[in-house]
Amino acid sequence: MKTIDHYLGQHAATLLFAFCISLLLGGNLSMPAHAESAEEKGLRIARDADAKEHGFGNYTAQQTMVLRNKHGQESHRKLRVKILEVLEDGNKSLFVFDNPRDVQGTAFLVHTHKEAPDDQWLYLPALKRVKRISSSNRSGSFMGSEFAYEDMTSQEVEKFTYRYLRDEPCGEMTCFVVERIPTEKGSGYRRQLVWFDQDELRAQQIHFYDRKDTHMKTLTFQEYTQYLDRFWRSSLMTMVNHVTGKSTTMTWTDFQFQTNLSDRDFTKTGLKRVR
Repeated sequence: MKTIDHYLGQHAATLLFAFCISLLLGGNLSMPAHAESAEEKGLRIARDADAKEHGFGNYTAQQTMVLRNKHGQESHRKLRVKILEVLEDGNKSLFVFDNPRDVQGTAFLVHTHKEAPDDQWLYLPALKRVKRISSSNRSGSFMGSEFAYEDMTSQEVEKFTYRYLRDEPCGEMTCFVVERIPTEKGSGYRRQLVWFDQDELRAQQIHFYDRKDTHMKTLTFQEYTQYLDRFWRSSLMTMVNHVTGKSTTMTWTDFQFQTNLSDRDFTKTGLKRVR
């Protein structure tokens, strides 16, 4: 019959064996880490991508919009863009149209917020008045393009819930595919799928699904350039509407970072004086 001492000896031998293995593995006998859920991983990817953007301060740029109908006919618009980083809240953006003449002087101002609904105003020089864009109208077309008003704001992490779906090749890279769902009731989208490249966490494409969960639009980002040895910006964005057959291309040029922009450049009362 096996004695208690025998079992104790076996137990001691087991502990000794585990201790020796732990030394070979670096002395780590901790329990396995908590398995990350799809929701946790999706949120982590979104936060990591957002963190890479912190610290740019402000920048200006030139933008050309090319609007194409389903027959391939084009119209062109030229804009000036100003962006101001607001670390404690969402960023502030100003878009001013220079061409063609029928939209010259039109200005679009956005105050993005992390929690509250965004503030958006459109100055129409022909009417000489500033129009507030209500929450119910933010799914509407921005100046006739395939971009909605809500697409023109900084995409704050807090405005969505997230779920990691899969890893997937995207061109010569590998991407995380993350589903994000807008939390604002006024959004025109039920959900979005975002492809982040795993090297730099840059958005490569976004699929937009309407309230009926139809794949309505696809936005692709191309020709990324790094500024200040840190911040990546796409100089070519194309939004394709799969329902209407229309598309809009945005070409960005002349990025200038850390200029003299301040809150005074992004006020509602100053819209009428924008030149």
